[in-house]
Amino acid sequence: MPSRPVPLDPSPVSSAFAYVSDCPLDRLRLSSTEQQIIYDADENPLDYTLAKQEDAAEYIRILFKILGEASIRLESSKVSQFTGGELLKEEALKLIHSDSMGYMSHYSLTRIYEIITSLHEKKPGSAISMYTTFFQPFDGCLMEDYRPLMRVLHLGGRGDPFAQKTASLCLAYILMTGCPSVVRRQKPLFWINSVSIEEPLQALVSWLISQLQSSSAASLLLATSTVSILATSPEARDLLHRGSGIGYITKHLKVRSNSTNQVSRIGPSVGANVQQLYELCFCLWTLTYELDSSPMIRTNFKRSGAVTALVGLLSSAPREKITRVSLSALRNLATCSGDLVPSRGKKIDGSVFLTDMIGSGLLKSITVLRVRQWTDPDLLDDLNTLEKLLHKNFKERTTWDVYQAELESGCLVWGPVHTEKFFRENFKKMEGPDANFEPLKTLVFLATCGNEDQVAIACFDLGEFVRHYPNGRSIATRLGAKEIIMKLIEHENADVQQQALNAMSKVLINNWESV
Repeated sequence: MPSRPVPLDPSPVSSAFAYVSDCPLDRLRLSSTEQQIIYDADENPLDYTLAKQEDAAEYIRILFKILGEASIRLESSKVSQFTGGELLKEEALKLIHSDSMGYMSHYSLTRIYEIITSLHEKKPGSAISMYTTFFQPFDGCLMEDYRPLMRVLHLGGRGDPFAQKTASLCLAYILMTGCPSVVRRQKPLFWINSVSIEEPLQALVSWLISQLQSSSAASLLLATSTVSILATSPEARDLLHRGSGIGYITKHLKVRSNSTNQVSRIGPSVGANVQQLYELCFCLWTLTYELDSSPMIRTNFKRSGAVTALVGLLSSAPREKITRVSLSALRNLATCSGDLVPSRGKKIDGSVFLTDMIGSGLLKSITVLRVRQWTDPDLLDDLNTLEKLLHKNFKERTTWDVYQAELESGCLVWGPVHTEKFFRENFKKMEGPDANFEPLKTLVFLATCGNEDQVAIACFDLGEFVRHYPNGRSIATRLGAKEIIMKLIEHENADVQQQALNAMSKVLINNWESV
């Protein structure tokens, strides 16, 4: 069974749920018997209502009916007009009549999630379980009543994040129950037709991907918990990968690991900030378990710059749980096999990712991490393993390999590849394999973005290229380096200023050999 359902944030009108009898339920086409079942369920413990299989099935059917009828009768494109957090009881009670459809949508969503939470406590072979409640015993198919949940995803808009997030969580737990990998492990009382969950699972993942595509913190908040739940299923991981999920998750991690004010970027509280980072890292970690079996997943991890994002998180001194899952993901990347090679593509295996890790400064991050007093044996084992692999890989790589890895990762770190000796020996390689000066173009770009250390290093490297490459001044000027360096002379950071001045002096001097 998927992991225990995450705690649900309360609906804005949750304080008025006890007064559901005041809501005009006749507008929802509920019979008097169905209305009475709702009233009785509210007066009794949930376990009592779910004690009999027939009663449980009828109760969940009515809740889905309420959600379906309420969403059809909405007067706008939103599930409700509720905004903000939980309302005071007096304010919530007024909305029973002024927005009765929104109130009943929130009521039914909350109760459905409570049922899912309760059923997760029961064993799969129990007389009442997720299978007996959400799947039909005569053909093993997913019950059709789930469809209003899908409708809510596309109605929530910006005004009702509670409805959208709760609907996506409900769908995730229901659909994952029917995934073949889960069914094989749980052994339900009757055969489950897993084909019946394929279409809605694809639709749910597509909606989640659309939220991850957005740079909005609100959209990301809707998706992260549900994506992290789905990521525990191989079937859902495959859909996430095919929908470019690795790239979108990595993009958000990069924004947050590079931000100096993560709270403002992610959410209103440090707790939410940390949890969101953890959920994103967790998703990447689960996807690393598919590396050996899928060359395309290895390619997507490489293209997205996932290594740089994970190393960046380690450097920002996050909570232990983020450090643990980031290190584990990096270890999986470092040890993955490249036996399966995509057609017309180069082999990508652990050694490729190790080079990226060196270029991203992971060795320095590990040195810093060792100072902290870790007690988790798995975390310590990951640290030790990564350090050994990195040192071995470093010895096998040329200094140019290391420099190129830094350029590709977009993470320049002071070291042996940023010295006069290095450029004196390697200036010719700045032309690139196609003689189009691609490494130099990347270096010019890095001088315009990133943190101050990176910009300072880029200035130093540009100066050394100009100094050692024949006609380097003309080439660098043509690519825009001179103009960029001129602007950086007035940078507020003293080190950037100094490196920009030094670089500009090298640009202006015609013959370095006579100096």
